[in-house]
Amino acid sequence: MKSTSRDGLALMRISMRAIAAVSWLLFTGCSGLLPAPPPPITFYALEAAPAAAAQPTTRTRFNAMTLVVSPMRVAPGFDSSRIVYVRTPQRRESFALSEWVDTPARMLVPLMVAALANDAVHRAVVSAGTAVDADLRLDTELIRLQQQFDKGSSQVRLTVRATLFDARKLKVVAWREFDVEQPADSPDASGGVAAAQLAVRSMLAQLTSFCREAVIMLPP
Repeated sequence: MKSTSRDGLALMRISMRAIAAVSWLLFTGCSGLLPAPPPPITFYALEAAPAAAAQPTTRTRFNAMTLVVSPMRVAPGFDSSRIVYVRTPQRRESFALSEWVDTPARMLVPLMVAALANDAVHRAVVSAGTAVDADLRLDTELIRLQQQFDKGSSQVRLTVRATLFDARKLKVVAWREFDVEQPADSPDASGGVAAAQLAVRSMLAQLTSFCREAVIMLPP
């Protein structure tokens, strides 16, 4: 009887070990069949260091006005956080694993406000929705912000249209379209983002000069 019990116990232990081994094989085999998790998305922000503040002149102090910057309008195809690139004309694509942290238009408005506020020609520069009586209103539209590939190289093209209004007389003071092309150091999203930062900086400098010239030409 004792021998039979020991034999039964030995068989039970062997069975348990066999079950454990089979379970481990099934687990490792099934886990190998599971799809790998997708690579993470990299998010980028548009940033631009403000230029040195201009020194006010007697003329600019005399004409100092409050400027309100309206929300930026956006051309179709550029109203999302996708980073757009173009390989063939009329066809826009976007990077799968790289995105902006917000839409380019929403990132550009505070950069424009900061750049214009840093210029001495304005008494104050505020975003739309601020409870102040503005003398001037700046409307802008993002025409394009895209990385373009051509013959093995790439460049970023940024186009912004700006219209300056006399808010008191409800008339257009001046308008201009800024079209900036900036070569990218590498034909990928990170290279395009770096080029976009430089393109934005150039556009802001041109926009600031445009507003300064228009304001200085206004009658007192």
